[in-house]
Amino acid sequence: MTDAGAAVTLPEGREVRYFDSAAGAEGGAGARSDHVLVWHGGTPHTGRILAPLRAAVEAAGGQAGGIRLISLTRAGYPGSPRVLGRSVADSARDALAVLDALGVERFATMGSSGGGPHALALAALAPERTTGVATFSSVAPYRAGDEDWFAGMVDPRALRAATEGLEARTRHAETAEFDPTVFTEADWAAVNGEWSDLGADAVAAAEAGPDGEIDDDLAFVSDWGVDLADIRAHVLIVQGEQDRMVPAGHATRLLRALPDATSWWLADDGHVSVLRAVPRAIGWLREHGL
Repeated sequence: MTDAGAAVTLPEGREVRYFDSAAGAEGGAGARSDHVLVWHGGTPHTGRILAPLRAAVEAAGGQAGGIRLISLTRAGYPGSPRVLGRSVADSARDALAVLDALGVERFATMGSSGGGPHALALAALAPERTTGVATFSSVAPYRAGDEDWFAGMVDPRALRAATEGLEARTRHAETAEFDPTVFTEADWAAVNGEWSDLGADAVAAAEAGPDGEIDDDLAFVSDWGVDLADIRAHVLIVQGEQDRMVPAGHATRLLRALPDATSWWLADDGHVSVLRAVPRAIGWLREHGL
């Protein structure tokens, strides 16, 4: 699989971009489908398989153990045409379409930040196919008027604009600038160190345009289109207690909504540094059927 990825064409003619670690994955049919881990990138993302994620999978047995890593590109990001009004469930259905095209029956799913809701939605839509779920700093469902949902966010302006609709969120994107205080010292150490590829990927996605990020935010503050109580698989919620972007209260909300969940609370971690737990989380997923 090259950095350009590949695409599955849906019945309506729209393409969904994906990246696959399996050799010969461009053809889809015949590619190995045992022990599949589906990754959902944060907001923004390109869908490209990140170097530290690939390394963690390989260390956990990617070569001998047969872990196949599939990373998805949501609509509105490079290579996946925009779908106005898409919900979290809509993106999860796109993921299922990719998995079906590749002949993948069972899988574990993992997502970070804005990818967390999509990992959970995939498990809710395909409960009989999902062996396990892990999220890192995931957003929780929002209900209109719930001010506590924003509590602890250093810069909630984008999400607040999203609650006012597409026009307001689009206007915000025209002048938005990243607030560096959203990241803790531990976050900056991770972004400038072992997770630098994540930072580079986010920059590449942002440079391609704001559509995907706008639509992610609109989806987060709208009806997700799934019931988290439908998830049958074990779920691991990993949360940095110092997170200033998606505060710890979101993890608490998810734990209340999920029927079978385990939590790891990392006292010294923020929004990005929490990803240092990815290798350990992959081990946890392996114990639960990956």
